[in-house]
Amino acid sequence: MPAGRRKAVPPPSTPTPNDDEERVEMKTKKAKLTDQKSSDTVAVPVVRQLSGNMKATVGSEKVSLTSKPLTLSKSRTSLKIDPFSAKRCEVWFHEYTSNADDDVMGPEGMEKFCEDIGVEPENIVMLALAWKLNAQQMGFFSLTEWMTGMTKMQCDTTEKLREKLDDLRAAINDPVSFVNIYRFTFDFAKEPASRGMDAEVVKPLLGLLLGKNWSLYSQFQQFLEVQQYKTINRDQWLNVFEFSKQVNQDLSNYDEDGAWPVLMDEFVQWQRSNAADKDS
Repeated sequence: MPAGRRKAVPPPSTPTPNDDEERVEMKTKKAKLTDQKSSDTVAVPVVRQLSGNMKATVGSEKVSLTSKPLTLSKSRTSLKIDPFSAKRCEVWFHEYTSNADDDVMGPEGMEKFCEDIGVEPENIVMLALAWKLNAQQMGFFSLTEWMTGMTKMQCDTTEKLREKLDDLRAAINDPVSFVNIYRFTFDFAKEPASRGMDAEVVKPLLGLLLGKNWSLYSQFQQFLEVQQYKTINRDQWLNVFEFSKQVNQDLSNYDEDGAWPVLMDEFVQWQRSNAADKDS
């Protein structure tokens, strides 16, 4: 470079539109990063505090914001059992009466009731239910019997009674409860003004109660038909049960001098006579 001459300095470049946009974008990114750091500084203690509060709130359940979704035990999430309502129970009863003022459910209502709970009228479960209600006449439930029995069972809807059917079946299979059901059946099934139960009612009821477990049931039923018994009194009814439990199928341990009623003496004689005829 010749002496006395200075190096030319290039004039400052004129910023282009693209340069301006890049500067603005860089400033925006820088500001966002600054805001994010500030936000993180505040958020971490808040998250820790929130996590601690959640743990304290649910008690023994361990919860954190990074843990799996909270799953409460079934007992905590299940609905409370609907308490028994006498009013609802009475309304339920009147679904099976002709009028809202009737205090007796008759045979037609009983049939619909059996259909609703899914039990045949001839099923022994209905006999157990009548026993629970302490019903006084077969084919009928009074409002008083209904309210007293259903209150004890805590049933005020069809659904609740359906859930109790297994309990009724368990009562039938329980020896002590079964004896009580058998005893109850006599007064329940006989006509209110009669001292005995009609033989035509006795036969199906004995089949219901003893038919599956008494080996001589079919023979005894045939005996009643052949001898043309019209009625069975309480003593006879109860002794039939005792006979079915105590006397062997071959009658070998039957005590003719025992305190058995004449009905059972006659049955034993009849059965032995039939057995002898078959052997001859």
